[in-house]
Amino acid sequence: MKSTLALLLFSCLFCFSCQKEEAKEPIQKPNIVLIFADDLGYGDLGSYGAKEWQTPHLDQMAQDGAKFTQFYVPHAVCSASRAALLTGAYANRLEIFGALDHTAKHGLNPDETTIAELLKEQGYATGMVGKWHLGHLEPFLPGKQGFDSYFGLPYSNDMWPHHPEAKDYYPPLPLIQGDSTLEIMDDQSLLTSRYTEKALEFIERNQDQPFFLYLAHSMPHVPLYVSEKFQGKSPQGMYGDVIMEIDWSVGEIRKKLKALDMEENTLIIFTSDNGPWLSYGGHAGLTGGLREGKGTSWEGGIRVPAIFTWPGKIKSGIVQNQAAMTVDILPTIAAITGSNMPQLPIDGRNIWPMIQGEQQEEKPYFAYYNRNELQAVIYGKWKLVFPHRYRTLPEGTVLRNDGIPVQYTHVNLEKAELYNLEIDPAESKDVSEANPEMLAKLQGYAEEARKDMGDALTGSEGSGMRKHGKYESPD
Repeated sequence: MKSTLALLLFSCLFCFSCQKEEAKEPIQKPNIVLIFADDLGYGDLGSYGAKEWQTPHLDQMAQDGAKFTQFYVPHAVCSASRAALLTGAYANRLEIFGALDHTAKHGLNPDETTIAELLKEQGYATGMVGKWHLGHLEPFLPGKQGFDSYFGLPYSNDMWPHHPEAKDYYPPLPLIQGDSTLEIMDDQSLLTSRYTEKALEFIERNQDQPFFLYLAHSMPHVPLYVSEKFQGKSPQGMYGDVIMEIDWSVGEIRKKLKALDMEENTLIIFTSDNGPWLSYGGHAGLTGGLREGKGTSWEGGIRVPAIFTWPGKIKSGIVQNQAAMTVDILPTIAAITGSNMPQLPIDGRNIWPMIQGEQQEEKPYFAYYNRNELQAVIYGKWKLVFPHRYRTLPEGTVLRNDGIPVQYTHVNLEKAELYNLEIDPAESKDVSEANPEMLAKLQGYAEEARKDMGDALTGSEGSGMRKHGKYESPD
């Protein structure tokens, strides 16, 4: 099923799997812990400006390692963002769009190579805890994508009968262990704690071999729930309580690694799948002054916190201002573990030098949304946003603090706009007229991407597209 034609047609500009820097000798064979929050905003951590709640463990991680200030997801929505993270390829290339729900008859194609599959070839134990969201049917669950164990939810935690706007649409929410339903979730107050317990058990069980743990928290995606030990801990309210419990979870993992004398042989990565869901008001996070939020390709939707720590290998106190993206995580892990790169072309590159505080040659990154709309291209401090329709909260909207969303309105961006993110991260001033050469450069990158991955906004057909996995009923 793997297409030879796709390999031949793929543009070398975006195929970083064939670059020599990916083939470096491994530094050592470390354990990898990848923690992925859900809807966590750029401004939700103390080290990124949060003041209404405390995140001491994540702030310590930032002090101990490398904190990125311009780190992106390529898609500001759940399933697409997760596909890109685990495969190192833009999700639109893989035909994964939006957020898959219980009606989806497809998922991530088993032909794609995930981080887990990459590391299993190196003898790693692989475990996944938390939100999967890449296909809820058995052929698409984590066990079919390289994970030895799985405990978590198959999709978002609001896809259940208690959804505030779709009470009769979703079925009971299954908590899955392996590939079977363990129980039906009707109360999520212990979800973060249970995820943490399972993560700690995995670490303890695999302390005598290299392991990869993917911990994908279901929160702070709504509905918000928190255990008794964190209720009322934040003066902000429920959202702050939830963030503080996630921070506690990170602290527990670091404590366990230290107790087992594994801290110096473990790379921990913490980031988020997209920005905050702003229509939920007090149950949504902070953009840190960035424009818009989840579900948009403005900075508030796609720029997320990213922290990397590995004592002895990553210097403490690094603040990296160069642009990078979640598609870079797979090739970086491949480089530091000496793993083979996926056979199918991917889009990320090894950013290990960047994590160590060095600068690398700038490369273009792309923001896609909806069904394959190329909405923006980022190149270093520059960002070009193309005409498209996006959602926003009407001026003067009164937000709620009870888990009930207000309604978005939709507006059209009528012409392409260029922003200098170094001086204008809020994307408030179009500088395209003053920078025609940079405008033309980013438009050129966009044209190459359209030839490769297509673009619904311009009617472009991409030559490097692949198919998602399609469910075939045994009946």
